[in-house]
Amino acid sequence: MDKRLPPEQLMKLFSYLDAFTLLQVAQVSKSWNAVASSDVLWRKFCQKRWLFCDKVNLHLLGTETWKQFYVYRTWQEHTKSRAKPRDFIYKEIPVDFGVQANAYYISGCGLTRNGQGKSVVCMVTSMIKISTWDIHEGVMTWESPVQPAYIHLLTTLPEMHIAVTVDVEATIKLWDCKSRNPLAMNNLFSPCQSLNAVDTQDGPIVLAGDTSGNLYIFRIPDLHLISRVNVFPYGIDGIYCSPQKKWVFLNKKHPHIFPKVFLMSSLLRTSEFSAPVSTSLEFLLCQRAFWTPRREDRITLMCRSGPKKPTKFITFNMKLENIGNQLSVKGHLFSSFSLQEESPEWMGVSDKDVIVCSSGSSLLLFRMDGQCVQTCQYGTEEILRLWVDPIHVIVTFEDGSLEVYAWEERTPRLRRCYWLQNRRSLPPQNILNKMECDGMSIIQVMTNSPAPCFLMAYTLKSDLEN
Repeated sequence: MDKRLPPEQLMKLFSYLDAFTLLQVAQVSKSWNAVASSDVLWRKFCQKRWLFCDKVNLHLLGTETWKQFYVYRTWQEHTKSRAKPRDFIYKEIPVDFGVQANAYYISGCGLTRNGQGKSVVCMVTSMIKISTWDIHEGVMTWESPVQPAYIHLLTTLPEMHIAVTVDVEATIKLWDCKSRNPLAMNNLFSPCQSLNAVDTQDGPIVLAGDTSGNLYIFRIPDLHLISRVNVFPYGIDGIYCSPQKKWVFLNKKHPHIFPKVFLMSSLLRTSEFSAPVSTSLEFLLCQRAFWTPRREDRITLMCRSGPKKPTKFITFNMKLENIGNQLSVKGHLFSSFSLQEESPEWMGVSDKDVIVCSSGSSLLLFRMDGQCVQTCQYGTEEILRLWVDPIHVIVTFEDGSLEVYAWEERTPRLRRCYWLQNRRSLPPQNILNKMECDGMSIIQVMTNSPAPCFLMAYTLKSDLEN
């Protein structure tokens, strides 16, 4: 190739390259480096890999160029994959979780090169208070006053350092986890059954589903009720928003009720729509749902109707359609298959259209058409939980230990990274209620009876960054 091609032609040629190749060609010459470092090229890579880049600017991301952000963010994401067990600090935080043994990250930042990153978790404590914890230091950083009613559900919006609670009297409260009193309060008509907080193109919101099948949309930070829609004749079991919050999937595990998908903007901009835009997906007894990462319109559902019945997987592509002057949405079948012998409990999806699921002591990977890609066997070790994100798959076992995998860059397979052994013997009555991870840490919520509940945390050492 002629190194003296004009910049316009080089730009067009470079637009067909992937990020790795573009970094390589930038080393050919100064003129190639100038074109290969163009914000036009690197912003497209960033928008494809991280959908939130569509609505933020470089100043908010803390970098000067889109190339710098891509390189830094990729380094950040893969740091945990390159770590060793000795690079983690293990801590246990004993907490009386109460009935709802849940914990959520409330810190929006990840690992940084200057040692400023930290993981902060928000938890329900003693059923009548919430508190935040710096899990690297193992110390409480804030605690709410005692609440007049038991806290039933908790969720967080880490991007804004916001926590949302709903108590048994259906009172919803918004917390900044700094002030003593909540920022705002409101009420649901029936007891809350599901809760989620997300940042949409129209601003941050709280979604709440009650036992009467109503979906509530509240605005952050004043908890103003934007809309209320009756979705099912019974309670809403799960609320799942697509990666860029274009769609919201609502589920009720029932033999005669199909799940529904709503166009998010029709729930938020009520003056622009005569009615919410939605459709039902013909798939009964949905147990799990997972939107494909880094895509906006593809969702995979899993149904396991019984121990001796096949487990079904089905994937839909959501599409908006104009029928006359009416906007509608339809779920187009993309693929489906059944597993006859396995009984998966947990599942997730990669952006390479690979389904990962756990069944007993096996970790299974399938393409969307059911073709087996990879199987990992663990002998007698029972898999209790599975965490799946665009970078990692984390498997938790009965004894509390973790196996960390990373998605390979150029294949649909997983690469085993390391094993994090549990530091103490867990009692037989121990129950793993939750597992999450961010760029710096992995947390697990353990409940025991009659022993106290506790949070297990593995946090990357700060000197790993240097």
